[in-house]
Amino acid sequence: MNAQIANLGVSLLAMQLARKINFEDPDILMYVRIAYVGVQIVILGTYYFVSQTIKKKNDLTVLKYVEPPNPMDPNSGGLTTTTVRDYDLAETSKAVKGVYTGVAMMCFLHGYMKYTQPLFIQSLMGLKGLYDSNEVAIHMLGKAAVGDLQRPFKAPPGLFGPTGPQTDAASIKEAEEKEKQAKKEE
Repeated sequence: MNAQIANLGVSLLAMQLARKINFEDPDILMYVRIAYVGVQIVILGTYYFVSQTIKKKNDLTVLKYVEPPNPMDPNSGGLTTTTVRDYDLAETSKAVKGVYTGVAMMCFLHGYMKYTQPLFIQSLMGLKGLYDSNEVAIHMLGKAAVGDLQRPFKAPPGLFGPTGPQTDAASIKEAEEKEKQAKKEE
């Protein structure tokens, strides 16, 4: 099943369940808060375990790909040469930053705006996001890094179509030639 459709289904189900919960009851609200904090601790602990597993495996296989240019930054993109270990650690770090951003948003929404339903919904969505994580699938669930899990991971299509990294030999060779010409011009 498509991950975006599954996320939509989980959030719709969570919203329907959240409508039936009496968040006015202080005991229930405290349990929802505890559940949210517990889920965030589980997520951060899982990513910590994944990063330790990546470091333990120490896969130094060279990984070359062409990053797509960022429309906001004309100097972005180009050839990227890294190792599987460094790539996986960078992806795990991005995921952890996403968790911290979500926690900051919840602090604003719940602490300042006094919204309570997002606590419940984000508890479920956090677990769904953890299950859908490529790094968790490879390093904890033991899935092979082929197909959708092949590095570099494909970015989900955005507004302007697919913008994931290019791994074909022609793109890599073209990017290497551009780099050589840029060095000659300097």
